[in-house]
This record gives sequence, C-alpha cells and structure tokens, in this order.
Amino acid sequence: MVISTRGRYALRLLLDLAEHADEGFVSLKDIAGRQDISLKYVEQLMPQLIAAGMLDTARGKSGGYRLSRPVGEYSLGEILRATEGSLAPVKCLSTDENLCPRKEKCETLPVWTELDRIISDYLDSVTLKDVIEQKNQ
Repeated sequence: MVISTRGRYALRLLLDLAEHADEGFVSLKDIAGRQDISLKYVEQLMPQLIAAGMLDTARGKSGGYRLSRPVGEYSLGEILRATEGSLAPVKCLSTDENLCPRKEKCETLPVWTELDRIISDYLDSVTLKDVIEQKNQ
C-alpha cells in the first residue's frame, strides 16, 4: 500500500482548514499558498472531499471552504478512503467480497487480512485533532 499525493495532500488541506477554522470560510488560494500545493491540484481534490461530506462551501466575496464537522470527527482512515479508495494491502481484500479464486487455499490470506485490520484500525483511530495536538506538543 502506498498513499499517493492525492491522499497526502487531502490530509494537508483538511489540517489547514482545521487550523484556520476560526477564520470561517477559507479560500482555496490561501490554502494552496500555505501548503505549497498548486491551486489547480487543490481544485481537483475539493470535489471528492465535498462528496464525502467533509466540507461546506460558500460562494462570493467571503466564500471558500470549511470543515463540515468538528475536527475530532475526521479520522485519517475516512479521509484516505475518500481520496485513495481501498487501503487494503493486497488486491483481493480491496472489495467487500474477496473474489480471488485461490482464497480457500491461500496460505497468506490470514496475514494480509490481519495487516488490513491493523492498518484500518490505526488510521480510523487517529483524527485530525490528534495530528494537530501532536504537532503542538
């Protein structure tokens, strides 16, 4: 499993919005500038985050983006799944049903299943709030 720039940048964007939540709606230009990510790339990420119910938007002069929920309600797992899709370490575990023809006799499936559980449990247990608090310590 490799987290792409899409997933890493989405985390950075949401962390930026969390850290600037007291400013209300934040412009994409401001986020892109602070995070040193191209505005075009930021614009490509936002629809996925909106569709996942993570952001509120407002148009107009004081418009922009803000988190739609309290910062402690965003798990890293949720964010990465919204931008990356499955976080499974092997393809056969990337869907709800394992369709691999070898699944009944696969000696390594228990290893991958446990690794998948560990990854998911960890990423689902860490929130944006946790990351911000760790940074501030």
